[in-house]
Amino acid sequence: MTAPIRFPRFFVTSPAPCPYLPGRSERKVFTELKGPHADQLNEALGRIGFRRSQTVAYRPSCLDCQACVSVRVVARDFRPSGTQKRDLKRNSDLIVTECRPWATDEQFELLTKYLGVRHPDGGMSTMDELDYADMVEHTPVTSTVVEYREPTETGEPGRLVGACLTDRQGDGLSMIYSFYDPDHAERAGLGNYIILDHIRRAAEDGLPYVYLGYWVDGSPRMQYKVRYRPLERLTREGWQRMDDAEQTKLIAVATAPRDRTKGSVAGVGGKDGQPGKFRSI
Repeated sequence: MTAPIRFPRFFVTSPAPCPYLPGRSERKVFTELKGPHADQLNEALGRIGFRRSQTVAYRPSCLDCQACVSVRVVARDFRPSGTQKRDLKRNSDLIVTECRPWATDEQFELLTKYLGVRHPDGGMSTMDELDYADMVEHTPVTSTVVEYREPTETGEPGRLVGACLTDRQGDGLSMIYSFYDPDHAERAGLGNYIILDHIRRAAEDGLPYVYLGYWVDGSPRMQYKVRYRPLERLTREGWQRMDDAEQTKLIAVATAPRDRTKGSVAGVGGKDGQPGKFRSI
Protein backbone atom coordinates (compact mmCIF):
# COMPACT_ATOMS: atom_id res chain seq x y z
CA MET A 1 0.00 0.00 0.00
CA THR A 2 1.38 3.39 -1.03
CA ALA A 3 1.89 5.85 1.83
CA PRO A 4 -0.19 9.04 1.45
CA ILE A 5 1.53 12.26 0.44
CA ARG A 6 1.55 14.66 3.38
CA PHE A 7 0.33 18.18 2.67
CA PRO A 8 3.37 20.47 2.97
CA ARG A 9 3.71 23.13 5.64
CA PHE A 10 4.18 26.64 4.27
CA PHE A 11 6.05 29.55 5.84
CA VAL A 12 6.43 33.25 4.99
CA THR A 13 9.65 35.25 5.11
CA SER A 14 9.96 38.63 6.75
CA PRO A 15 9.85 41.66 4.40
CA ALA A 16 13.15 42.47 2.73
CA PRO A 17 14.33 44.90 0.00
CA CYS A 18 13.00 43.86 -3.40
CA PRO A 19 15.80 42.52 -5.66
CA TYR A 20 14.02 43.73 -8.82
CA LEU A 21 12.20 47.03 -8.17
CA PRO A 22 13.87 49.87 -6.24
CA GLY A 23 12.03 51.18 -3.23
CA ARG A 24 9.82 48.12 -2.77
CA SER A 25 9.92 45.26 -0.33
CA GLU A 26 9.30 41.57 -0.93
CA ARG A 27 8.04 38.54 0.96
CA LYS A 28 8.17 34.90 -0.06
CA VAL A 29 6.06 31.91 0.85
CA PHE A 30 8.06 28.71 0.93
CA THR A 31 8.04 25.05 1.87
CA GLU A 32 10.58 22.26 2.16
CA LEU A 33 11.04 19.66 -0.56
CA LYS A 34 11.95 16.32 0.94
CA GLY A 35 11.08 12.64 1.00
CA PRO A 36 10.19 10.15 -1.74
CA HIS A 37 7.57 12.45 -3.28
CA ALA A 38 9.78 15.53 -3.66
CA ASP A 39 9.72 15.36 -7.46
CA GLN A 40 5.91 15.25 -7.58
CA LEU A 41 5.60 18.08 -5.07
CA ASN A 42 8.14 20.22 -6.90
CA GLU A 43 6.30 19.70 -10.19
CA ALA A 44 2.90 20.48 -8.68
CA LEU A 45 4.22 23.65 -7.08
CA GLY A 46 6.02 24.64 -10.28
CA ARG A 47 2.70 24.63 -12.10
CA ILE A 48 1.35 27.24 -9.69
CA GLY A 49 4.34 29.54 -9.86
CA PHE A 50 6.85 28.20 -7.35
CA ARG A 51 10.58 28.03 -8.00
CA ARG A 52 13.20 25.79 -6.39
CA SER A 53 16.29 26.79 -4.42
CA GLN A 54 18.16 23.78 -3.03
CA THR A 55 15.62 21.95 -0.84
CA VAL A 56 13.10 24.80 -0.77
CA ALA A 57 10.24 25.72 -3.11
CA TYR A 58 9.24 29.39 -2.96
CA ARG A 59 7.18 32.06 -4.67
CA PRO A 60 6.62 35.79 -4.11
CA SER A 61 3.92 36.68 -1.60
CA CYS A 62 4.08 40.45 -1.51
CA LEU A 63 1.23 42.36 0.11
CA ASP A 64 1.00 45.28 -2.31
CA CYS A 65 2.69 44.12 -5.50
CA GLN A 66 2.14 41.44 -8.16
CA ALA A 67 4.95 42.44 -10.53
CA CYS A 68 6.61 39.00 -10.47
CA VAL A 69 4.86 36.81 -13.04
CA SER A 70 5.75 33.16 -13.72
CA VAL A 71 6.43 32.53 -17.42
CA ARG A 72 7.13 29.47 -19.55
CA VAL A 73 7.90 28.90 -23.24
CA VAL A 74 5.65 26.58 -25.25
CA ALA A 75 8.43 24.40 -26.66
CA ARG A 76 6.46 22.61 -29.39
CA ASP A 77 5.21 25.88 -30.92
CA PHE A 78 8.42 27.89 -30.54
CA ARG A 79 9.77 29.61 -33.65
CA PRO A 80 13.11 31.44 -33.33
CA SER A 81 13.43 35.06 -34.40
CA GLY A 82 16.13 36.22 -36.80
CA THR A 83 18.47 37.09 -33.93
CA GLN A 84 17.81 33.77 -32.24
CA LYS A 85 18.55 31.90 -35.47
CA ARG A 86 21.90 33.68 -35.68
CA ASP A 87 22.70 32.78 -32.06
CA LEU A 88 21.84 29.14 -32.77
CA LYS A 89 24.10 29.07 -35.83
CA ARG A 90 26.96 30.92 -34.12
CA ASN A 91 27.07 28.47 -31.22
CA SER A 92 25.99 25.27 -32.97
CA ASP A 93 29.47 23.74 -32.60
CA LEU A 94 29.27 23.68 -28.81
CA ILE A 95 29.28 20.25 -27.19
CA VAL A 96 26.37 19.93 -24.76
CA THR A 97 26.52 17.40 -21.92
CA GLU A 98 24.03 16.62 -19.17
CA CYS A 99 26.01 16.04 -15.97
CA ARG A 100 24.94 14.88 -12.54
CA PRO A 101 24.40 17.75 -10.09
CA TRP A 102 27.95 17.91 -8.81
CA ALA A 103 29.82 21.22 -8.46
CA THR A 104 33.26 21.56 -10.02
CA ASP A 105 36.03 24.14 -9.70
CA GLU A 106 35.70 24.91 -13.41
CA GLN A 107 32.01 25.69 -13.06
CA PHE A 108 32.60 27.90 -10.04
CA GLU A 109 35.34 29.87 -11.80
CA LEU A 110 33.00 30.50 -14.73
CA LEU A 111 30.17 31.52 -12.37
CA THR A 112 32.46 33.95 -10.53
CA LYS A 113 33.48 35.57 -13.81
CA TYR A 114 29.86 35.79 -14.94
CA LEU A 115 28.65 37.37 -11.70
CA GLY A 116 31.54 39.83 -11.63
CA VAL A 117 30.62 41.19 -15.06
CA ARG A 118 26.84 40.82 -15.25
CA HIS A 119 25.67 41.04 -11.61
CA PRO A 120 28.45 42.63 -9.51
CA ASP A 121 25.97 43.99 -6.96
CA GLY A 122 23.69 40.97 -6.94
CA GLY A 123 22.89 38.82 -3.95
CA MET A 124 24.99 35.96 -5.33
CA SER A 125 28.16 38.01 -5.86
CA THR A 126 29.55 36.95 -2.47
CA MET A 127 29.13 33.23 -3.08
CA ASP A 128 32.10 31.03 -2.28
CA GLU A 129 32.83 27.46 -3.39
CA LEU A 130 30.74 25.94 -0.58
CA ASP A 131 27.76 28.17 -1.41
CA TYR A 132 27.95 27.10 -5.03
CA ALA A 133 28.22 23.44 -4.07
CA ASP A 134 25.12 23.82 -1.90
CA MET A 135 23.21 25.42 -4.77
CA VAL A 136 24.02 22.58 -7.16
CA GLU A 137 24.25 19.48 -4.98
CA HIS A 138 21.51 20.01 -2.39
CA THR A 139 18.66 18.87 -4.59
CA PRO A 140 15.92 16.41 -3.61
CA VAL A 141 14.54 16.31 -7.17
CA THR A 142 15.70 15.18 -10.61
CA SER A 143 18.33 17.74 -11.57
CA THR A 144 21.26 18.04 -13.95
CA VAL A 145 23.99 20.52 -14.73
CA VAL A 146 23.96 21.08 -18.49
CA GLU A 147 27.46 22.02 -19.63
CA TYR A 148 28.36 23.85 -22.85
CA ARG A 149 31.93 23.31 -24.03
CA GLU A 150 33.91 24.41 -27.03
CA PRO A 151 35.34 21.55 -29.10
CA THR A 152 39.07 20.97 -29.20
CA GLU A 153 40.97 20.57 -32.48
CA THR A 154 40.27 16.84 -32.28
CA GLY A 155 36.56 17.35 -31.60
CA GLU A 156 36.66 16.50 -27.89
CA PRO A 157 34.89 18.60 -25.25
CA GLY A 158 37.17 21.47 -24.33
CA ARG A 159 36.80 24.75 -22.46
CA LEU A 160 33.61 25.32 -20.47
CA VAL A 161 31.79 28.45 -21.70
CA GLY A 162 28.32 27.96 -20.23
CA ALA A 163 26.29 25.91 -17.76
CA CYS A 164 22.77 25.63 -16.42
CA LEU A 165 21.34 23.97 -13.34
CA THR A 166 18.13 22.41 -14.65
CA ASP A 167 15.26 20.46 -13.08
CA ARG A 168 13.48 17.90 -15.22
CA GLN A 169 9.74 17.83 -14.56
CA GLY A 170 6.96 15.76 -16.06
CA ASP A 171 5.75 18.73 -18.10
CA GLY A 172 9.02 20.41 -18.98
CA LEU A 173 12.46 21.69 -18.08
CA SER A 174 12.83 24.27 -15.31
CA MET A 175 15.93 26.44 -15.71
CA ILE A 176 17.02 27.09 -12.14
CA TYR A 177 20.15 29.12 -12.89
CA SER A 178 22.33 29.60 -15.97
CA PHE A 179 25.68 31.34 -16.39
CA TYR A 180 28.25 31.72 -19.14
CA ASP A 181 31.43 33.46 -20.28
CA PRO A 182 30.34 37.13 -20.52
CA ASP A 183 33.53 38.31 -22.27
CA HIS A 184 33.79 35.78 -25.11
CA ALA A 185 34.13 38.00 -28.18
CA GLU A 186 33.36 35.17 -30.60
CA ARG A 187 30.40 33.78 -28.64
CA ALA A 188 27.81 36.55 -28.69
CA GLY A 189 24.40 35.38 -27.53
CA LEU A 190 25.63 32.60 -25.23
CA GLY A 191 22.94 33.20 -22.63
CA ASN A 192 20.30 33.28 -25.33
CA TYR A 193 21.70 30.07 -26.82
CA ILE A 194 21.44 28.21 -23.51
CA ILE A 195 17.71 29.01 -23.34
CA LEU A 196 17.22 28.11 -27.01
CA ASP A 197 18.99 24.81 -26.47
CA HIS A 198 16.71 23.99 -23.55
CA ILE A 199 13.67 24.75 -25.72
CA ARG A 200 15.02 22.44 -28.40
CA ARG A 201 15.79 19.68 -25.93
CA ALA A 202 12.35 19.92 -24.35
CA ALA A 203 10.64 19.68 -27.74
CA GLU A 204 12.76 16.69 -28.76
CA ASP A 205 11.90 14.92 -25.50
CA GLY A 206 8.18 15.60 -25.91
CA LEU A 207 8.11 17.99 -22.96
CA PRO A 208 5.68 20.87 -23.57
CA TYR A 209 7.32 23.68 -21.60
CA VAL A 210 10.52 25.40 -20.53
CA TYR A 211 10.05 27.30 -17.27
CA LEU A 212 12.01 30.57 -17.17
CA GLY A 213 11.09 31.75 -13.68
CA TYR A 214 9.69 35.22 -13.07
CA TRP A 215 9.21 38.00 -15.57
CA VAL A 216 9.14 41.33 -13.71
CA ASP A 217 7.55 44.18 -15.61
CA GLY A 218 9.59 47.27 -14.82
CA SER A 219 12.85 45.45 -14.10
CA PRO A 220 15.22 45.82 -17.09
CA ARG A 221 17.23 42.72 -16.21
CA MET A 222 14.14 40.52 -16.35
CA GLN A 223 12.92 41.68 -19.77
CA TYR A 224 14.96 39.15 -21.76
CA LYS A 225 12.35 36.49 -20.94
CA VAL A 226 9.70 38.05 -23.20
CA ARG A 227 11.84 37.42 -26.29
CA TYR A 228 10.79 33.77 -26.56
CA ARG A 229 7.44 33.21 -28.21
CA PRO A 230 4.92 31.83 -27.70
CA LEU A 231 5.15 32.64 -24.00
CA GLU A 232 2.63 31.69 -21.35
CA ARG A 233 2.20 33.55 -18.06
CA LEU A 234 0.49 32.47 -14.89
CA THR A 235 -2.64 34.51 -14.08
CA ARG A 236 -5.44 34.21 -11.54
CA GLU A 237 -7.28 32.14 -14.16
CA GLY A 238 -4.30 29.83 -14.75
CA TRP A 239 -1.68 29.73 -17.49
CA GLN A 240 -2.54 31.95 -20.47
CA ARG A 241 -0.67 32.56 -23.70
CA MET A 242 0.57 36.12 -24.05
CA ASP A 243 -1.12 38.09 -26.80
CA ASP A 244 1.15 38.31 -29.84
CA ALA A 245 0.74 42.06 -30.27
CA GLU A 246 1.47 42.68 -26.59
CA GLN A 247 4.54 40.47 -26.71
CA THR A 248 5.80 42.26 -29.82
CA LYS A 249 5.67 45.57 -27.94
CA LEU A 250 7.41 44.06 -24.93
CA ILE A 251 10.15 42.61 -27.13
CA ALA A 252 10.72 46.05 -28.67
CA VAL A 253 11.23 47.49 -25.18
CA ALA A 254 13.44 44.57 -24.11
CA THR A 255 15.73 44.90 -27.13
CA ALA A 256 16.04 48.70 -27.01
CA PRO A 257 19.48 50.04 -25.99
CA ARG A 258 19.77 50.74 -22.27
CA ASP A 259 22.25 51.73 -19.61
CA ARG A 260 23.56 48.46 -18.11
CA THR A 261 24.57 50.29 -14.94
CA LYS A 262 20.89 50.78 -14.10
CA GLY A 263 18.09 48.37 -13.30
CA SER A 264 19.19 46.85 -10.02
CA VAL A 265 19.18 47.75 -6.39
CA ALA A 266 22.67 47.97 -4.96
CA GLY A 267 23.46 44.90 -2.97
CA VAL A 268 20.36 42.91 -3.90
CA GLY A 269 19.79 43.29 -7.63
CA GLY A 270 20.39 40.80 -10.38
CA LYS A 271 19.10 37.72 -12.04
CA ASP A 272 16.40 35.56 -10.54
CA GLY A 273 16.68 31.91 -9.64
CA GLN A 274 18.16 31.95 -6.17
CA PRO A 275 16.20 33.64 -3.38
CA GLY A 276 18.95 33.65 -0.81
CA LYS A 277 18.89 32.05 2.60
CA PHE A 278 15.74 30.69 4.23
CA ARG A 279 15.45 29.93 7.89
CA SER A 280 15.31 26.28 8.85
CA ILE A 281 11.95 24.54 8.73
